[in-house]
Amino acid sequence: MKHALLCSCIAAALSLPAWAQDVPADTPQPQPPAEKKPPSDEAAARLNQVVVTAVPLGQSADQLVTPVSVLEGAALDDARAASLGQTIANLPGVSTSAFGQGVGRPVIRGLDGPRVAVLADGVGSADVSAVSQDHAVTVEPFLADQIEILKGPATLLYGPGAIGGVVNVVDGRIPQSAPAQGLAGRAQLQYDSVSDGGTGMFRVDAGNDRFALHADGLKRDLGDYEIPGRTLPNSYVRGDSGALGGSLLGDWGYLGFSVSRFLDTYGNPAEPGDAEEGEDPVHIGMAQTRHDLKGALVAPFAGVEKLEFSATHTDYRHTEFEGEEAATTFTNNSNEGRLLLTHAPLGGWRGAIGVQASNRDFAALGEESFVPPTRTRTFGLFATEQREWGRLKLELGARGDRESSTPEDGERRDFRPYSLSAGLAWRFDEAWHLTANLDRAQRAPAEEELYAHGPHEASATFEIGDPDLRKETANQLEIGLHHHGEWVDAKVSVYANRYDDFIYLADTGEVEDELPVRLWSQHDAKFRGAEAEATFHLASNDSGHYDLKVWGDRVRATFAGGGNLPRIPAARVGAELSWRTDAWRASLGATRYFAQDEAAAHETTTPGFTLLNARLAWNFANGERTGWEAFLAGDNLTNQTARLSTSLIKDTVPLPGRNLSIGLRGWF
Repeated sequence: MKHALLCSCIAAALSLPAWAQDVPADTPQPQPPAEKKPPSDEAAARLNQVVVTAVPLGQSADQLVTPVSVLEGAALDDARAASLGQTIANLPGVSTSAFGQGVGRPVIRGLDGPRVAVLADGVGSADVSAVSQDHAVTVEPFLADQIEILKGPATLLYGPGAIGGVVNVVDGRIPQSAPAQGLAGRAQLQYDSVSDGGTGMFRVDAGNDRFALHADGLKRDLGDYEIPGRTLPNSYVRGDSGALGGSLLGDWGYLGFSVSRFLDTYGNPAEPGDAEEGEDPVHIGMAQTRHDLKGALVAPFAGVEKLEFSATHTDYRHTEFEGEEAATTFTNNSNEGRLLLTHAPLGGWRGAIGVQASNRDFAALGEESFVPPTRTRTFGLFATEQREWGRLKLELGARGDRESSTPEDGERRDFRPYSLSAGLAWRFDEAWHLTANLDRAQRAPAEEELYAHGPHEASATFEIGDPDLRKETANQLEIGLHHHGEWVDAKVSVYANRYDDFIYLADTGEVEDELPVRLWSQHDAKFRGAEAEATFHLASNDSGHYDLKVWGDRVRATFAGGGNLPRIPAARVGAELSWRTDAWRASLGATRYFAQDEAAAHETTTPGFTLLNARLAWNFANGERTGWEAFLAGDNLTNQTARLSTSLIKDTVPLPGRNLSIGLRGWF
């Protein structure tokens, strides 16, 4: 490990962020001592009780009709990566856009960009990662308590930008309660061989029944990563992030505030430069400052169980450099407010109504400002209700939004997207239940889809928007079957989604300014898919607990008149054998990515490959309130050349080769 990195990681783990120096640290979220890696069957039971914070009424994943996955505990520890997309990419139905090792936005059932809302504790990330694949998400997975993925249209709760799904990273930067013993924390150091770099983090929470305080920090320094046969130039990532927060607590609820900072510098591996030709490499420098106010009132007046509110102000800027020269600067100043009222039961119905408003001033300035400065305003009203009749549960929802988009020196566009949802769950015995979801959701075009025109060197494209694009409409039907038993937990779902006026970035086959021309276009489309997973509890005895997990997913996306949509994930199957005792846990897994030869016009195909991964962790020196864990992880152990069909730069930038990670976690 680089000596400078080691010193930085230790400093990050042992001290608060150096706010005066404007270099916050980067850190994953701690786990309380009470959650010390329970046996696999207990972990499965606990997962079904984990509250999904992205939906109202305080329900667990197993209680929801909406398809949802939750990554937390030891599973989250094993999955943490430098990008949010890569962290959750091994969940059925979820993949990543993959633009190098530190940049990857979630892709849900073949949908990405502005169709997938990325949230930090229920509020939008307020970055520009949806504008282009080379822009990093400003939400740090190493700092997450849990990550919640809502699959399918989630526009009812989070607006038209969530027509494809929601990824909510719960980081606890605004405490809603104090640690049980008054003080809790976590620290981690990790080294990755594939980049000869690593990550260090810390988190501390303190308080009592009247107040709570939070601090976290993280530092990351990853060098150019190795791929089979060579090192990929200009693929480094260096980042710092951190936050300070505090809350007033009481029987009445809570009121909290936090300030966070995200700094990131990373090379663009698609633009490594050429010294002989006088071409400089392209890299990105990114900074975001975020202020969050959040609170809840318990039973503030008759008929209301809870009143929750949040307000966020974000200042974001990133600059794309060619060598030392600034080429294009992206800025995004945004405000978002949200109010959610959970009412008392009415005639057997439970539910919530809410209002959400935001304003966003976005600009891309410089030689390659391919999107004009644009002001976007949104306002939405929504309601969700549910009722149970014995073994039957019905969920209903509706939302209406007003959205306007005004480019500089251009004509304003106004949109009125509406969404409706109905879900039914039938528990026909204690182990089995069937779900059905029917959704109609609409989305207004994003700024880049409407107004882009010009070269974007960082993503190696010449993009052309269409200011006359219409709003798109999704009509989705999904059927799911779930089983929870002593020997096996399993679920399978199939879905079909018909899009009217689907917006997509089409390859034209033309070249301008030595860049491929891609045109924002609109056409009716169909998405069909299936995903399944099953965990078999093979044995539980004195030697430990043994589980076998198998899973797979597949999505097919075509235009209504024929032809394939671009950048659709390849079909996958995976299996993982795991073992756990009180002190040890280990796993060995493989994921097979099939060839993606159902490519769009002018799009290259991707061959199939298999990724072999292994994990080993040892819990030692555990006291009543403290614990340590040493871990070793191996990814892509057979050193496969892996190219994701979801990536714009798949032909020149494969995934990292063989990687061994070693690290140490401690908590108190």
